[in-house]
Amino acid sequence: MSLYRTANFFQGLLDKTQAVDFLAPLALRLYLAPIFWMAANKKWNPFDSDSSLQSTIDWFGNAEWGLGLPFPEMMAYLAWGAEYFGAILLVLGLAVRWISIPLMITMVVAAVTVHWQNGWLAISDSAGEQVSAARSLLKEHGNYEWLTEQGNFVILNNGIEFATTYFIMLLVLFFIGAGKYFSLDHWIAKKYRDKG
Repeated sequence: MSLYRTANFFQGLLDKTQAVDFLAPLALRLYLAPIFWMAANKKWNPFDSDSSLQSTIDWFGNAEWGLGLPFPEMMAYLAWGAEYFGAILLVLGLAVRWISIPLMITMVVAAVTVHWQNGWLAISDSAGEQVSAARSLLKEHGNYEWLTEQGNFVILNNGIEFATTYFIMLLVLFFIGAGKYFSLDHWIAKKYRDKG
């Protein structure tokens, strides 16, 4: 068998996997949906009478201990709305390319205003004084060996890594859409999109 025929044979096998190419956008959607759902409900859970968006508005607006963003009330509602309704739309596979846009904007704003000054890493096991102090406290007052038997003690470094990763995942969904079969976008397009 020539190299050319061998390459074609294996490429043909690889091409057969396209029959299940809907799994990739489905996996992206189902991975991102709970992330945005939890982020939205942390800002405001409309089904909890004790929950309010006010603390997020205050944090967005205050330049001394918050982000110092302009129009904090509008920004808080936009971020909450993108995350809350974005999570629902991602699960349903409805308007996925459209909702990816405000979600990507939310990720850019989060990366620049909240995470940028912390560098790249979202989680670090060597984040300086905080990790050293926490390890010291745990060794003195806790069962350090038990706490770390599955891995190192780490601290949330809060860098741009997560926001960038979610942005890239959303960018993929923006270009490829919700995928076939397990999305309302697929069935709506199949029924109503102009074939010409």
